[in-house]
Amino acid sequence: MSTAEQAPGGEDVTWGEVAPEAARRLLVAAVEAFAERGYHATTTRDIAGRAGMSPAALYIHYKTKEELLHRISRIGHDKALEILRGAERREGPPSDRLADAVRSFVGWHAERHATARVVQYELDALGPEHRAEIVELRRETEATVVRILEEGVAVGEFDVADPAGTTVAVLSLCIDVARWFNVQGRRTPDEVGAFYADLVLRMVGYRAQK
Repeated sequence: MSTAEQAPGGEDVTWGEVAPEAARRLLVAAVEAFAERGYHATTTRDIAGRAGMSPAALYIHYKTKEELLHRISRIGHDKALEILRGAERREGPPSDRLADAVRSFVGWHAERHATARVVQYELDALGPEHRAEIVELRRETEATVVRILEEGVAVGEFDVADPAGTTVAVLSLCIDVARWFNVQGRRTPDEVGAFYADLVLRMVGYRAQK
């Protein structure tokens, strides 16, 4: 099996960060099970069975089911932060960078919608230490968008009275795509991303500079 695994919903997800192959198979199986049944309704036996392995084999690579969730969550949040920071670092006006950030962020949540549901909506199932780690990544994610909005306000492109509050609204809107996106729907992930980018620019009162 290669590092490109077929996850639920037809997702073609690369888990190159996870090795060896057995650990990767178990992680992919966990994503599938958590997305379909939820973390609490999924057993380690369910995960091992989906991976074609014995329950005992799971504990060779992951001490607990929660450790599996943490690994999935950490990889997903790292990717989300990477997407937004990449957009922030690009050259161009804040409006272009905000649109790029939203387009890429939404596209990832649509294309990887089953994985994203696990990453974004199973936070409370993590233990205190792991939850605190992921919460810190979420704060960094929010701070990245806040900086783009504040720069847009400073140069007169955006009309935003509360950049922090607006950031929460923007990210919530983008993340929720993972709940409803359907590969059989009328829009592709790229099209949904482009639609949301335009919507967010309207939300922040974008005014093109002359």
